[in-house]
Amino acid sequence: MTPDRGLGPLGRRLLAAFVAVALASVAVLALIAIVGTVRGISAGETADRSAAAESVAAAAASSYAAAGGWTGADLSAADDLAGAAGARLVVRDLSGQAVLAPGVGPGTGMGPGMGMGQGMGQGGSSTGVVSAPVVVDGQQVGTVLLGFGSSTSGAAQQVAWTWILLAAVVALLVAVAAAWWVTRRFTRPLVRLAAVADEVASGSLSARPSAQDLAEPGEIGELARAFATAAERVEEADAARTRMSADLAHELRTPLAVLQAGLEELRDGLEAPDPERLDALHRQSLRLGRVVDDLAELSAAESSTLSLRHERLDLAALAAQAVRESAPAASAAGLVLTSRSSGQVPVVGDEDRLHQVVGNLLSNAVRYCRPGDRVQVSTYADGALAVLEVADSGPGIPATDLAHVFDRLWRGSADSDPSGSGIGLAVVRELVTAHGGRVSATSDGASGTTLRVELPAAP
Repeated sequence: MTPDRGLGPLGRRLLAAFVAVALASVAVLALIAIVGTVRGISAGETADRSAAAESVAAAAASSYAAAGGWTGADLSAADDLAGAAGARLVVRDLSGQAVLAPGVGPGTGMGPGMGMGQGMGQGGSSTGVVSAPVVVDGQQVGTVLLGFGSSTSGAAQQVAWTWILLAAVVALLVAVAAAWWVTRRFTRPLVRLAAVADEVASGSLSARPSAQDLAEPGEIGELARAFATAAERVEEADAARTRMSADLAHELRTPLAVLQAGLEELRDGLEAPDPERLDALHRQSLRLGRVVDDLAELSAAESSTLSLRHERLDLAALAAQAVRESAPAASAAGLVLTSRSSGQVPVVGDEDRLHQVVGNLLSNAVRYCRPGDRVQVSTYADGALAVLEVADSGPGIPATDLAHVFDRLWRGSADSDPSGSGIGLAVVRELVTAHGGRVSATSDGASGTTLRVELPAAP
């Protein structure tokens, strides 16, 4: 289990950003809601007053039409409608003379010089006046004036503002809580992954992300799985490096020990420097030189600065040439070496390096096959691939060893041949990979092995 470090620096920054965005959004929405509510209430009040004025004007027109004029017109219905709307009514004829004012009966009239405030009687001055024409038979015969007292929108706006602010506070709290949850949900796997990375960096190569982190959906889970894969490869590479160091020490120790013992015997006079003794020491020096040369080849093949001279060439012709050059060694080992091709197999690559690939594959077959076995080299085109196969009828490779055929310094669990260094096939893999191809081995463990090289075919 990895320790939980809370949100971490990234989480705190994300939370601060989320909260800032939420605060700004809520503030903007609250402001827009308040402005919209104020304008909506005002517009609604104005529309209601205009509708009331039109209703009063229609009632006054009906009274005018019934009386045949303003004289004797019963405007009580219009006055009642105005009162129901919370307004005080003044009706003026076309000359501007008031025919109805608060506290004044119909037909009494008012002087043209009286203002609206005077016509409203004792109620004080109005805060809003709405007028509407009185129309009878398509002709305007007068005007109604409704004087409204203090606006009722103030109380409605106060209630609306209270609820809007309350909703804004609740929305902000919910947004902060959601931001904290999302941030924690997002950063906790990253924090745990950072802790695992610290463990790996400190040398604990077996540290891995938890199953919970590996099962995370989306990019976080992909990151955890990619890190786990990378950590596994680092651990495997470290183990391979340790094994390679041990194998290399073993490969060099034997010839060096023989050389040292032989030279000491010659120096001390315990053995005579006869040709047979010197030849044995020479063979050990040659073996030591082969190991060093093989390691140099592998280092060059693995180097990112490996120089390849890319040119168009025929893989079939190259393989045939390598077969001819290996024929004497195969014949000396009692093997039947043949080649088969379906025609030209064009590729783009380094002729010397690809010749080395075929030569290493044939050397491997010659070394491990038994007298009387057959080795066949085949080249053919397979769609966009140029394929080279080296198939033998030798003893085969056990299934448990197939995965390690191309490993460095690996010679097989049943190999007892001291002449091999276990580097040739590792060089083949690196050279084929440098050409953009791949190499594989198949065997049933009893009746032979097939090594297959796939390269991109030249157009």
